Amino acid sequence: MADLIPDYFTAGWRDQPLACPCGWQGDSRAMAMELHDAVTDYACPQCGNLLLIVSHPTLEQVRAAAAAGNAEAASQLAIIEEAQARFPRHGD
Repeated sequence: MADLIPDYFTAGWRDQPLACPCGWQGDSRAMAMELHDAVTDYACPQCGNLLLIVSHPTLEQVRAAAAAGNAEAASQLAIIEEAQARFPRHGD
């Protein structure tokens, strides 16, 4: 069964060692990645077994993590705010 990371900004998930029943061991950086709308799946590069599911952060989670001092969240928030300023949504 795949591990679920519900909060993208959970410290250390990228470096968390995982083991596949096929014998492969490693972290998310060595896995096959598949991007979906709400999550990213990470699979064993040897056999394709799904090992890790990471939820994409909501805007509220990005803001909260940035406010808490998370540097990655602060960088993401700056990109989001720049895009919102350049491409304002109409009809909200």
